[in-house]
Amino acid sequence: MRLTPFNLIHHDLIGLNVRVAVSTDPTQRGIAGKVIDETANMLTLSTVQGDRMVSKHNSRFSFYLPEEVMVDGSEIAFSPDERLKRLQRRRL
Repeated sequence: MRLTPFNLIHHDLIGLNVRVAVSTDPTQRGIAGKVIDETANMLTLSTVQGDRMVSKHNSRFSFYLPEEVMVDGSEIAFSPDERLKRLQRRRL
């Protein structure tokens, strides 16, 4: 399946460029980089300042596909395999 703004939340996020647009933690706002690892609750970003871990909860992310796509962290606050399972269940 091709990655589009409509199915982004069901894909693997590793390798995508992202920016933390909104966060309840002011130290995480504006962090930008490439996703290098993902767990159910965290994204690890490779930034100019080094690797940074960002909580998915209470954050909104801007992913750059080539167009900018805003995603609420609660929509992706699952492990990558769990997001895929949820997509398959929705199609049934």
